Amino acid sequence: MLEKIITLIAAWIMSVISTMGYGGIVLLMAIESACIPLPSEIIMPFAGFLIFKGEMSLWLVALAGATGCVLGSIPAYYVGMFGGRPLAEKYGKYILLSKKDLDLADHLFDKHGEIIIFIARMLPAVRTFIAFPAGVVRMNMTKFILYAFVGSFIWCGLLAYAGMKFGENWGSLKVYFHEF
Repeated sequence: MLEKIITLIAAWIMSVISTMGYGGIVLLMAIESACIPLPSEIIMPFAGFLIFKGEMSLWLVALAGATGCVLGSIPAYYVGMFGGRPLAEKYGKYILLSKKDLDLADHLFDKHGEIIIFIARMLPAVRTFIAFPAGVVRMNMTKFILYAFVGSFIWCGLLAYAGMKFGENWGSLKVYFHEF
């Protein structure tokens, strides 16, 4: 059942990017960064495959991905700022956000401070939810956007680069995307 859902999500992601191009990457990465678990691990490598085919540019793909990440993170930041932890604990289950996820994000933010935004934007799963605790602690918005953008640019660029390098083997990578 889960495999079928992932296959449908992957097909939808590929359709959005194929239809909308860079704008589709911005949209999908914004959704992923708004605490909605849409896998950047499929979005960006597929964009990389399109780079391999000569349909996109690596720099523009990374820029589109990072832009989408920042745009999606801003609402999550404000939800954290105005709703706080009680809101996330009450409704987080609807977007697959567990108390354990919140505890991890809080712990990382408390332990490492604002730089964790930069680091977390390059970590699977954590990257999706890190904007929320930044809002809870009312991190400076300019720093938040800067750290989120730079970390996301690196993450998106690396995933797109991997997709570009594995381009000719795209079909054989399908099984690894399901596992990831």
